[in-house]
Amino acid sequence: MTSAWELLLPAASAPARARGRALREALRDAVRSGRLAAGTRLPSSRDLAADLGVSRGLVTEAYEQLTAEGYLRSGRGAGTWVGDAVRAGRPRARDLSPRSSGDLADFVPGTPDLSLFPRAAWAAAQRSVLADLPHESLGYPDPRGLPGLRTALAELLARRRGVVADPERIVVVSGVAQATALLASVLHARGMRTAGVEDPGSPQHHALYASAGLDTTPLPLDDEGLATGPLYASGVRVVVTTPAHQFPTGIAYSARRRAELLGWARSVDGLVLEDDYDGDFRYDRAPVGALQGLDPERVAYTGSVSKSLAPGLRLGWLLVPDRLADDVVERKRTTDLGHPTLDQAVFARFVERGDYDRRLRVCQRAYRERRDALVAALAEHFPGSRVTGIAAGLHAIATLPERYGPEEGFLARVAEAGVAVRSLAAYAHGGAAGGPVGGGQVVGGPVSEGSAPGKEVRLVLGYAHLTPGRIRAGVRRMAAAV
Repeated sequence: MTSAWELLLPAASAPARARGRALREALRDAVRSGRLAAGTRLPSSRDLAADLGVSRGLVTEAYEQLTAEGYLRSGRGAGTWVGDAVRAGRPRARDLSPRSSGDLADFVPGTPDLSLFPRAAWAAAQRSVLADLPHESLGYPDPRGLPGLRTALAELLARRRGVVADPERIVVVSGVAQATALLASVLHARGMRTAGVEDPGSPQHHALYASAGLDTTPLPLDDEGLATGPLYASGVRVVVTTPAHQFPTGIAYSARRRAELLGWARSVDGLVLEDDYDGDFRYDRAPVGALQGLDPERVAYTGSVSKSLAPGLRLGWLLVPDRLADDVVERKRTTDLGHPTLDQAVFARFVERGDYDRRLRVCQRAYRERRDALVAALAEHFPGSRVTGIAAGLHAIATLPERYGPEEGFLARVAEAGVAVRSLAAYAHGGAAGGPVGGGQVVGGPVSEGSAPGKEVRLVLGYAHLTPGRIRAGVRRMAAAV
């Protein structure tokens, strides 16, 4: 036997019942990898069977199967050859070395503490659902979502976020990203070509709207929220906002600005997309209710479990004005035929039994403790720094005195020390150096004389995914680097 055929020997030693499948897989792999090149003539079935010590019928069956699939070709009396249709894909080289948590402090925002995911309660809900779910529920689902989940969400969002929630206008989606893409696609079909986005704001908005054919116009903020003067001047008729806890600056829209924003929407026949990404997490008072509750016909509301449970669940919701509901549902249907039934049923049971409320309370206590640890660590290691924005969510804005700058140098030094952190300027869309960050809380003493906006170091620090000990160690590592 030549070396080319030795690669088939493991198939011959497989258990008898699996030998045929093993031989077919070995031949496929040899052709895909190029070890058997196109145009190579294969031994006769009799000779290969004798070399491998298997039955001739097993080899004949393997040849016939792979000829039908296009890996081999044969002609009457001409033998069997490796076909020329196969083009092996070359795997991309990737650096799969794990990051050492002992050597890296990761303050990049956006991720909850995944170790807090309630595995036992979720598993119990899964078992309960699988025992109770009717067989017919496993068919293609309603593209809006399971009626039971939409009803549970309507009650939950009305109670916790002050949303006007009609189950018939709730669409279950694969997170806020899909909600945004669906709505953008519907608006584009209705002639919309540009959407306004907060500046600074989420870096994902431009790509999401671009995928639906919409351009984005960056709109600046002031201390109360989206600045209405530039909003009117922009000419846009749809704008994306995070009014409960603006991302990334951390401010909450004032009552006056919320009213002005709705006034703009009514005056231009416009729409506000409210991204309530972490509205359940407020640590100094009860969370401010959703903007949607003030005018459900001018505000589309979206949220998800990405910050409260885990982003990997890909579960969210979109509440749309009545005039858009049918189009959004139809676009959801043609996009993916509806969200997975079992996932919806499990989450509905999770909400109905009160497990979701309990989980929010656990996370709120943990994240408040971590925010306090971050503020204390900054006071100790960066005297004169300010933590700004409301006490809420999963991240905070820290402004360090100019003696720690310039910002580019600061970021380079802490990166070399193994600290992952982003500046506020990294979230700017229109070139503004980060926008307002509110009055703030001075920690560890007064800001040094001569400090000036623009020369200070302004950081967006995610803390929810870090234990208090890792937060303190990370801030200490940053301080040592500068």
